[in-house]
Amino acid sequence: MTLKERYINPFTDFGFKKIFGSEVNKDLLIAFLNSLLPADAGIIADLSFLPTEQTGRSDYDRRAIFDLHCTNEHGDTFIVEMQRAKQNYFKDRSVFYASFPIQQQAQKGSWDFRLKPVYMVGILDFIFDEDQASCDVVHHEVKLLDRSTGQVFYNKLTFIYLELPKFRKSVDELITDFDKWCYLLRNLPELTDRPQRLQEKIFSKVFEIAEIAKYSPAEAAAYEDSLKIYRDLKNVIDTAYDEGKAEGKAEGIEEGIMQGKLEGKVEGKAEGIQEGKLEVARRLVASGMSAEQAAGIAGVPVALLQPS
Repeated sequence: MTLKERYINPFTDFGFKKIFGSEVNKDLLIAFLNSLLPADAGIIADLSFLPTEQTGRSDYDRRAIFDLHCTNEHGDTFIVEMQRAKQNYFKDRSVFYASFPIQQQAQKGSWDFRLKPVYMVGILDFIFDEDQASCDVVHHEVKLLDRSTGQVFYNKLTFIYLELPKFRKSVDELITDFDKWCYLLRNLPELTDRPQRLQEKIFSKVFEIAEIAKYSPAEAAAYEDSLKIYRDLKNVIDTAYDEGKAEGKAEGIEEGIMQGKLEGKVEGKAEGIQEGKLEVARRLVASGMSAEQAAGIAGVPVALLQPS
């Protein structure tokens, strides 16, 4: 084993699911969501986990795979996504994902179209390009707004984005539970002990389940594999994204993170963009990610990654 950190990285798939994704630890997810949801959402008392894989209403609709998908005691739906690397169209993906729990509320026969609230929560390990100037805004709450009146037009669809790289408070500056969660998610792998400001029972539980030394050899190996995938993923996607921007070519930039070649000059032609996407997907598969996950991230048909 080559692990040196005391605590797991919550931005790895293993770490995120270990902390937030199990029935036995759902009190952690409840506490986290209660710290960041708007007041009109109320206080979550209980959550039930739902299937993370969703399919469209017809064979022609794409599917979606959520990190976490759950509902509270009132039937409100929560999708929680941990986005580990830049993706130009993450906001588009958020809207696409939110459409699934909305459509699934459709009822057969006579129905008045009354919907339950849907919350899409994106925990980001990057900063949106358009938000670079607003360096102090970590928590974004987005609703449908009437621009003529400035009032919320529809309050049952809420998007919450946390740009964690913007969170720079020191441990001595932590006041609210939201501050403490952001600090923990941002700094957990670098911590060697539990800070005095994070001694509450709920945070003590996080430290207990995040301590790598307490894992079985199989768990530790699974985490190390997940950590390698996380590092490779960030390196591949961030490199592709930065090279695409630096190149300055219209198509390579406009089409996003995956577009353009990872090496050499970014070609604006369609075939160059497609090959760039495939290269990203192949590297993700080579790093240990499933073909389905890699295809979803890179935006290519999964069939192109299957052995011929």
